[in-house]
Amino acid sequence: MKRHLLIGASLLALAACADLPAGSSIEDGNFGNATMNNVLIQTGQKSYVESLAGRFAAEVPSTITFAFDSAVLDAAARATLDRQAHWIRQFPEVRFSVFGHTDLVGSAAYNQQLGLRRANAVINHLVSRGVNRSRLDARVSLGQTQPLIVTSEPERRNRRTVTEVSGFMQRHPTVLNGRYAAVVQREYVASAVRPLPPISGSGASLAGAQ
Repeated sequence: MKRHLLIGASLLALAACADLPAGSSIEDGNFGNATMNNVLIQTGQKSYVESLAGRFAAEVPSTITFAFDSAVLDAAARATLDRQAHWIRQFPEVRFSVFGHTDLVGSAAYNQQLGLRRANAVINHLVSRGVNRSRLDARVSLGQTQPLIVTSEPERRNRRTVTEVSGFMQRHPTVLNGRYAAVVQREYVASAVRPLPPISGSGASLAGAQ
């Protein structure tokens, strides 16, 4: 009797799964992410990307803003992007993403395209300043979904792009050799060995130079 009950329960369980695709009970859209994350950590990629991202955000303004319904770069935006380009050129192994944002005025579809136009305007300017286009990614436009200031009125601080470190150029020789730490350390070492400018004036002293 018990045997028949077990067989019946097994058949019911199989019947319940009959309409589900293979693996659907465990596949939640993140399959393999844990393994990928382990590889990134073990090879040093993740920690060094995070280190570079922190340095970029601390040393260079990562955000520019736009006039209403515009993707045109004004003088202040171009000056900020020139600083970004200078920083980016120091790290030829590194990839960057540019995220376009809008305010909450207008339709979601229109704002999605406007955010993308703004991201592409930034990329075009960085390329004009000597950054290789293959290192820049503007495929993501966040449109109106992440406002800094939640308001339905026009708000310049929401009309922005944000440039971020996103990863490494996988075909670069340094990356192929797994020398991720060298990428982060290189500029620190270079800055440490640069000679200091001479102290001018015959009356200069150690105290006065501090």
